[in-house]
Amino acid sequence: MKKIFAGLLIAGMLAGCSSTPTKEQEGAAVEDLKPLASTPAPAAAQAPKPDSATGRPLGTSTVAASPLKDPANILSKRSVYFDYDSNLVKDEYKPLITAHARYLTQNRAAQMRVEGNADDRGSREYNLALGQRRAEAVKQMLQLLGAQASQIESVSFGEEKPKATGQDEASWAENRRADIRYQSE
Repeated sequence: MKKIFAGLLIAGMLAGCSSTPTKEQEGAAVEDLKPLASTPAPAAAQAPKPDSATGRPLGTSTVAASPLKDPANILSKRSVYFDYDSNLVKDEYKPLITAHARYLTQNRAAQMRVEGNADDRGSREYNLALGQRRAEAVKQMLQLLGAQASQIESVSFGEEKPKATGQDEASWAENRRADIRYQSE
């Protein structure tokens, strides 16, 4: 019963997170390009129009085929950072998790591992448990957004795989995270 209530609570929070559309939520402009039957289009009009964001012709990409490796794509971002001693996903990472959930729902063969991490403060056992809670929080949100449980594995590395080795707040903040890794990588 607690799991059902928690799931409904999280789903309600996700649904009510944003009352005004953000730049990511706005629809793309669509141009109706119907050729005229009686007159052929001039050669200049047949050339692809440049994308306003990149300047490249529409339909071209600097990365071969995978949106997971395109640095301009949100799917290339793979870390969700947490506050000290917390496994609550911050609002700023919800669009990232939503994009990965959408990718998983559109690519049912895709598999990922969510790796929970902690800074080195606290006991080894506590940090392993905290890392697992962080990985599970991301996994649960992905599932609430449509990904299948069979597509996601959650593990904890605790304090064993730090990104930063310093003993200051900036280093600790880098280590309080959950990393998303796809099986194909």
